[in-house]
Parts: sequence; C-alpha cells; structure tokens
Amino acid sequence: MSAFFVVLMASFVLLAATRDAGAVPAFAQQTGQPCATCHVGAFGPQLRPYGRDFKLRGYTATDGKPWKPPIAVTIQTTFTHTQAAQPGGAARWFAPNDNFALDQISVYYAGRIAPNLGAFIQTTYDGVARVVHIDNADIRYAAEFSPFEIDSVYGFTLTNSPGVSDLWNSTPVWGFPYNSSGLAPGPVASAIIDGQLGQRVVGPGAYALWGDWVYTEFALYRGLGRDVLNATGIVPVSGAPRIEGVVPYWRLALQHDFESGHSFELGTYGLHTDIYPNGDRSAGATDSYTDIAFDASYQFIANPDVTTSDMISAHATFIHEKQDLNASSVLGGSNRHNTLNTFRADVSYAIAATVTPSVQYFNTWGSPDANFYSSPNGPTVYKPNSSGFIAEIAYVPFGKPDSSIGWGNIRFAAQYVAYTQFNGVRHGASDNNALYLSVWLAAHF
Repeated sequence: MSAFFVVLMASFVLLAATRDAGAVPAFAQQTGQPCATCHVGAFGPQLRPYGRDFKLRGYTATDGKPWKPPIAVTIQTTFTHTQAAQPGGAARWFAPNDNFALDQISVYYAGRIAPNLGAFIQTTYDGVARVVHIDNADIRYAAEFSPFEIDSVYGFTLTNSPGVSDLWNSTPVWGFPYNSSGLAPGPVASAIIDGQLGQRVVGPGAYALWGDWVYTEFALYRGLGRDVLNATGIVPVSGAPRIEGVVPYWRLALQHDFESGHSFELGTYGLHTDIYPNGDRSAGATDSYTDIAFDASYQFIANPDVTTSDMISAHATFIHEKQDLNASSVLGGSNRHNTLNTFRADVSYAIAATVTPSVQYFNTWGSPDANFYSSPNGPTVYKPNSSGFIAEIAYVPFGKPDSSIGWGNIRFAAQYVAYTQFNGVRHGASDNNALYLSVWLAAHF
C-alpha cells in the first residue's frame, strides 16, 4: 500500500513545477511538441498519425535545437483486486488479494542517435518479479526514396521482439490494454507471436512505406542463448523452450492518413518458428509453430489541426496458429497437431486528449490438449478457451499545448477485466475478474 501512495504523492509534488508542455520520452526533447501531438489521449503508447511518422522515420525528427541524449523514465504503481482470492498469494511476496505494487520503473533511450539513425531502447525494473531486464528495443535507420517518382520511406531495424517495430496498435506488442496487472490470473494459452518471443530473440529487418499507401516489412530472428538471456536479465527457468534456427517475421499493410482526419490500416503479419520443448532434443524433432494473423485499425480526428481534438480509435486482430507438435507428441503425449485462434477488438474515444474510455472484447479458442492446457485454477478440462471484456477509463491532465509542465506527464487509469470463460471453464470464470488501478508517471531529462 505504501508504494502506491508514496509515488502518487510524489507525482503531485513534482508536477507543481512550470515549464512549456512537452512529450515523453523523446518527442518533447527533439521537437518541442506536446504529448498530444504524438499520442492518443496525450499519453503513449497509442499513436496518432504524427507519432507513426516519427517512428517510421527512425525517431529522428528534431526542432533544430542543440542535441542532447533523449533519456526518459516512467514509473507505474498499481492496485489489483480479484473477485476471488488466489490461494498461496497472487505472486511471490504478495498476498492472495488486494495487492499494491510498484509495478515497474523503466529507463529509456528513445530518439535520435545520428542523422537518419535512432533508437527506442527500454530497460525495466519489474516490481512483481523483482528483476531488472532489457525490455523492448528497436534500433533503426530510415531514409526517403522515390521509386517511379513516388515519395516513399525505407529503413532497416534491429529489434528483440517480432512486431516491436510496428506502427499500429492492432498488433500484440503495442495493443490494448497498454498496461495490465501482473498480479491477476491470466489465460494459460497464447500464440507464439502474441508476446512469447519478446526479449528472447534478436534480429535484423527491412521495411518500406510505398507512397503513403503500402507498408512492407520482413525480419529474421534467432533465439538468444542462456548466457545472453541471463546477461540481459531474462533469466531462463530450467527446462525452458529452446528456439531452433531462424524465425522469419513478415508484415504487409494497406494504410493511409487522409487530410479529413480519417486514417485506416488493413494488414497481415506472421512468423514461423521451431522449438525444442523444455530444451529437450531427445525426441530428435522440434515443435513447429506457424502464426498467420490479420489486423485492422481506424482513427478519426474531429479537427486534425488541433492536438486536443476529440478522436475515435478502433483496432482488431485475428491470429491463427498451426502447431505441429512432433517433439511434444513423443515426449509428453500431446496431440500431434493443434490449432489456436485469438481474436481481439477494441475501441476508444479520447475527449480533449484528457479522458479516454476504452473497451475490448477478447476470445481465444483451439484444440483440447491435456499436455498443453491443464488449468491451474479450476477443473482440469484441457482446453485453451478464454473470453471476456476489458473496460478502462484513463485520465491524463497534462501533455497538451497549454499544460503547466513540460518535463513530464501522468496517467491515471481504472481497468476492469471480466471473463465469460477462463481456461476452458465457464462456471466460476468470473472468479478471475480483476479490478486494476494504476498511476503511470513519465518524465524526461
């Protein structure tokens, strides 16, 4: 309880200072623009058209003033209440219910390194697991070119998670909810592309936006070894899966930003990976996963010339995963072939870039498999099926052109997760419902 209120009170004390309004982490230092120019609701990570362009061009846009390293910090402190207490505690060091936590402290280098070269590199202290680790990283070079006299942008990336380079908030890395509780129970099943490779791989990629209409990207990743994972703070548990060979990732999207305030994106993305389950090579085979996904985004800004104009944002994604479990079927008796499907759709309405209510529907379903999907929180039915809704309201008092502070911003949010099915069980699914309150402070140096 003390961590939550200490950070909350400290935030109000710090926010008493006055300077010109600015955004965090890199945008304000390099462009002098407020957070609302780049982000929906005046706070990240959801991007407006200007924010997508800033990222596309390598985080390098500046206001021409003397350059300094774009260093920033964010702090999240939270409270989590679940409908039913969790026997043995929500996590190590935490009570079965009603937990306050200093969720995380992140330090960023986020912005220009040199002309055409920039980076977003995040290091995080995880206050639930109590470890420090390298988080999302995206280093990119970007430049303009004009094939067939069509103004376009190309770039090269080095990232540590498939999708971290994406410009839209419809894909898993940057999708809604933008922060969630680490102290509430969650579904047991998720696709490989749905966050399972984050910070466990690294690889180069190339991308291009052709004439402000067609976006293409391709990357090749390799799994990181145990020593590298330990060095970056991602401590692998004994028997963790081991990635074999390269992991190709692809992205294709049709998109456009109209002067009328409408913007849209329709796309597909996916990957293929081979994994030794539990690091065990004795079966002489791997488990193969092929993820093919489709996504869509839509935004409408009532007045595109006003950063605090009301706006609507909507996102949807569908992921289909084909699992060929040639190793697990031998080692653990799982099915030889499984499928897993995930659908999510959300909509938000940002009022004057200050109050942003959002709602999401989510549904995951697939093949029953006793080896993969034994439920730790209820009757063992061996199904991956989970569904429900997330409702959230966020309040961001600063980050606008007339804000009284320029070095930082703060976001207050209340979020409720309601399950209609949890790990294959409908009766009692609501026991996993969770209320999540958060205070998210951001500042740059």
